[in-house]
Amino acid sequence: MRVALTPVEGARGTILIFPGRTEVVEKYGKVAGRFAAAGWASASIDWRGQGLADRLLEDPDIGHVTRFGDYQRDVAAYLDTVRGVLPEPFVLLGHSMGGAIGLRAVLDGLDVRAAGFSAPMWGIFMPPLQAPFNLALAKAMDLLGRGRTRAPTTPRHSYLLESRFAGNTLTTDEGEWAYMRAQVEAEARFGLGGPSIHWLRESLKECAALVHAPPRALPLLAGMGSREQIVSKPAIRTRVGTWPGAELVEIEGARHELMMERPELRDQFETRLLDFFAAACA
Repeated sequence: MRVALTPVEGARGTILIFPGRTEVVEKYGKVAGRFAAAGWASASIDWRGQGLADRLLEDPDIGHVTRFGDYQRDVAAYLDTVRGVLPEPFVLLGHSMGGAIGLRAVLDGLDVRAAGFSAPMWGIFMPPLQAPFNLALAKAMDLLGRGRTRAPTTPRHSYLLESRFAGNTLTTDEGEWAYMRAQVEAEARFGLGGPSIHWLRESLKECAALVHAPPRALPLLAGMGSREQIVSKPAIRTRVGTWPGAELVEIEGARHELMMERPELRDQFETRLLDFFAAACA
């Protein structure tokens, strides 16, 4: 794995960033800069199987994990790296897949003052009638020995390289789209294509468990865009609705990448998020 640390003199605490699937620590460079300007140290991680962390399959473009719970071993190593180097208190910020990893860590007792989530993967976006079929198909193909192959209809290489800005599902800000794409163009190992069938099966099982798990007494805030098409908005609403005191911030016009959106949309989320963290650490 690889961890990036952003120290800040006199920081009010540390934001532990849990990135999403396909992501690398460099993606959060500008985000870390804004957090630093607000007085927060931060850290980020390349999860196993992506970025410059070790890949798990012979084909490095397939996202894969043996068990979704293996990411919690990454969380433990992440915390070992950060503790004693960046200041407490810690707060959590999980984006997309990092929202699933982060919520599981929180439910397992992660020592943070508060948990914030950006478009958390507590369910995967798909038509309602298609969801049971996809789960059954993934299970069948996995049992037939096809679990390490790429899930059908997913991109062979990085979505940022295979798609154009027009019609993309990530952001409405063309400059942020170009920023993310340029990173993958500059370093081929930053790119990652679609997930394996086994990853899909593991993630669907984990999402179902997370949505209905008993909540923990911890402040929780989740944000999502009205134009979200990657994770499940109903799953986010369900989890927030069953977590006492949780807050849901819905950003009208935003897509999946709330922190890589147009400034007027991005700031709605980040301002509320930092106020939420400040209140939890007061």
